[in-house]
Amino acid sequence: RMYSTSCAPLRPSPSSRRATHAGSWYSSRRDQLAAQMSGWLEQANACTGAARAVIAPHAGFSYSGPTAAWAYKHVSPTGIRRVFVLGPSHHHSMSRCAVSSCATYETPFGGIPVDRATSAALLETGAFDVMDLGVEEAEHSIEMHLPYILHVMGATSFELVPILVGALDEAAEARYGALLAPHLLCAENLWVVSSDFCHWGRRFRYTRYDAAEGAICQSIEALDRRAMGLIEAQDARGFAAYLRATSNTICGRHPIALLLHALENSSFSLQFVRYAQSSSVYTMDDSSVSYASAVVWEDRAPG
Repeated sequence: RMYSTSCAPLRPSPSSRRATHAGSWYSSRRDQLAAQMSGWLEQANACTGAARAVIAPHAGFSYSGPTAAWAYKHVSPTGIRRVFVLGPSHHHSMSRCAVSSCATYETPFGGIPVDRATSAALLETGAFDVMDLGVEEAEHSIEMHLPYILHVMGATSFELVPILVGALDEAAEARYGALLAPHLLCAENLWVVSSDFCHWGRRFRYTRYDAAEGAICQSIEALDRRAMGLIEAQDARGFAAYLRATSNTICGRHPIALLLHALENSSFSLQFVRYAQSSSVYTMDDSSVSYASAVVWEDRAPG
């Protein structure tokens, strides 16, 4: 079973989700992990106002940690009571979104309490399923953000709202965006949208190349930046059309699209603040994954 049906209640005996990727995808040693994140945050610049939402990558920290720091540089814990993390499902087929029934998400720094009341309220809409614990622990897209979230939140107490986003069609992306929009507009909430960008190479079965852009790595960047421009413009339809035209392997395309729909009636600004690639591809035998960080903030006019 991949997930429970929407009719199932949250587990009566809450469990904890283990930090299953600690010690492999990122350090399980608190001191080492904190020092890494502090170093990367020191190298990042603040470019916008305080984040109401971020888009940030979820690869192993040695690859994407420096890029993710640029998103988390913009997080201020002041007034934040809960953090929504929207991650794509990499390993299991889902056509809906799912919430957690766990009471706690474990990290090397200790446990983060899950906002079970919000999870239950989302479940009651009939639009959400409940993650099976095995699926929940196998997935990395939510877990990879938890160390950074705890690090930047510091001593501020908060609760977590993990949401696993399935392979939604465009109509479903719009429905979920509208359903979750009030949670984005609430100033007590921070959203983290989990996504890497282009996965390029034969091992990813994606080798699109436009020689007019120069080297393959330059073609990849041009392709990604087209998507980034549409996302910055908060153009959900344009982003969907781009994905249909290019099939760019943006693994968090559904959480990103959901965010764009949630932003439709807001006055928020969105800006990408960092872009990187795991390696520079020059031959068809190479491969790379792209990482990009963006910030959503409330751009208040003076006066």
